[in-house]
Amino acid sequence: MNNEPKRILLVFGRLNRGGAETLAMNIYRKIDRSRVQFDFIVHTNEKCDYDDDVTSLGGQIYRFPRYNVKNHFKYRKCWTNFFKSHPEYKVIHAHMTGPASVFLPIAKKFGLFTISHSHIAKSQSGLRQKVIDLYRFPLKHVSDHMFACSHIAGQWMFGKDVAKRANYSLLKNGVDAKSFAYSEEKRKKIRDEFGLEDRFVLGSVARFHKQKNHEFMIRILNEITKTVPEATLLLVGNGELESEIKQLVQKLGLDSNVVFAGVREDIADILSAIDLFLMPSFREGLPVSLVEAQASGIRIVASDVISDEIHLTDLIDLCSLDKSASEWADIILKYKDGYERKNTLEDIRKSGYDIQSTTDWLQNFYLEHSK
Repeated sequence: MNNEPKRILLVFGRLNRGGAETLAMNIYRKIDRSRVQFDFIVHTNEKCDYDDDVTSLGGQIYRFPRYNVKNHFKYRKCWTNFFKSHPEYKVIHAHMTGPASVFLPIAKKFGLFTISHSHIAKSQSGLRQKVIDLYRFPLKHVSDHMFACSHIAGQWMFGKDVAKRANYSLLKNGVDAKSFAYSEEKRKKIRDEFGLEDRFVLGSVARFHKQKNHEFMIRILNEITKTVPEATLLLVGNGELESEIKQLVQKLGLDSNVVFAGVREDIADILSAIDLFLMPSFREGLPVSLVEAQASGIRIVASDVISDEIHLTDLIDLCSLDKSASEWADIILKYKDGYERKNTLEDIRKSGYDIQSTTDWLQNFYLEHSK
């Protein structure tokens, strides 16, 4: 009898601290690794934030070239050769869905159970995105099962009637809710580290990418400082637009009001330290970071592109991106004098967004389809 764990193949672009990647790692840490083990295919040769975590948990990382249409046949060959060399895989879970319609049919030919997973609910603009959307269109036909972080994300990727299909599931973006509970000790530690003391602190945990709308965050902060001069925006993350945002901060004279904290592992501590979580994103599915923020009992002001399914608590104000930075500032300033940080653990658990619930369900799913 083979007592080795079932090895599940997860596909990403990179293993940095994005929402989908964080969800996968949250599950990976909680799953029974004597029964289920994760391995990853990524489309980069660069070391990523979670690489060491994967190795320490017993996972393998395989590196593929990034698909660019021109390398279509070479890319297909990479996948064919991979499956010939790795017959141990029975399930493939595509979190990276742009080229999934290329590699999932190849996986099916080798007998794998194929999963595609929608983490977003709106396309970016531009020709490149239109090409990606065309490649995503066949996924509802080539996937044995479809996951989505919200029903809006599911409908966006797989069609309006996807909820009626037997091979579709909502996989909730669970977090370790207990570990994110508000802590005065953690709050003091982070505020001391960055010299924030008694400041009104807004925060964001997001990569510096157009989708996350950091420019608008800075303009909102600029409006807030007209009323609260020492208001501060704590930005956690990195990315290609970071230098551009730093230039904007300098241009507006906000150098002393913005903290660029870089990539951090102590997100629970960061959330305890800030007074309001800001997310004016252009597009989202159901952000893991907003589940974490609610678990910390923090007030949130976010764009209304996010599904109403995110309301696990009464802590969120959704605001239209058609409104001005000044109007967003007015909403945020309602909380400048503080509020009670309540314990939301039971709210998160009752909503099904505690990581153990997500993990238990997915573990059983993987085992069922690894036979």
